Amino acid sequence: MPLPPVPAPYQLPFHYGALHNLGVDFLVDPGPARDVLAKHHPALSVAQFGERALVSVNFQLYFAQYQFGAGITQEVEVNIVAFPTDAADRLPGLSYEQYAQGYDQTKLLGIARIHVLCDNPLAIDAGRKLYAEPKYPGWFEAAMPSLNGPAGNRWHVTCKAAGITPEGEIERHPTGLFTLAADLTGLSGTPVNNTPITGYGTDEGGRPLAGPMNVYQPYLWYSPADITADRAGLAVLDPAAEVGQDLTRLLGDAAPAGVWTYQSPPVAAHNRPYYLRRH
Repeated sequence: MPLPPVPAPYQLPFHYGALHNLGVDFLVDPGPARDVLAKHHPALSVAQFGERALVSVNFQLYFAQYQFGAGITQEVEVNIVAFPTDAADRLPGLSYEQYAQGYDQTKLLGIARIHVLCDNPLAIDAGRKLYAEPKYPGWFEAAMPSLNGPAGNRWHVTCKAAGITPEGEIERHPTGLFTLAADLTGLSGTPVNNTPITGYGTDEGGRPLAGPMNVYQPYLWYSPADITADRAGLAVLDPAAEVGQDLTRLLGDAAPAGVWTYQSPPVAAHNRPYYLRRH
């Protein structure tokens, strides 16, 4: 079987220079998840953990260095955890907690992308052409933990509507679509080896494909016991938008079941100055 094409000017693998990532998981009614998944990825089936399906929404801020310079990208993925229907007999039986900690070494349980909103036109084009992602413009107001302060472990991301100008630039619209938030201050996450993460797409010809993503250090996972209702959540701001309709339908009144984060470590530090002796 041939590999999917890699159209110019892209080349693979794509290397991230730095990655900052927040994911919030929701255990939900599998009925709406099956309906939405069938619309986007007919070759996939919804994974079940007990009697629930899993919707995972994640925010990414990443940096990449190129021969001609550098790029910074922000994006949000709305995903349903799924698997290839014809591989159902190979799936391990897992609880949500086991899945979140990386017990599935078949990597058949992957993220079927339903919406991917992104603020970088090049990344939108690459995601569509390389991985068959349903990727389109969005922009973000994001606050996240940083060693540059202030102290705490708080994330708050507002995803807003956007378009692309005739010149190929992101055109920001004022409409807020949804917010994703987590306050993990004072919690101790569990380091988990949950990559490579299999990302599923379906191309324009209806052919499904899978693209694994390796992250070279452990994620931190925060268990359901830690994630109370006031710790994390998602709020739909525009229920009329397509992503708002799908989020409302998929999540219902489900509370977050778990949260996971990743932040690239710093590579250098510019230290505080000191005075030299006067002469």
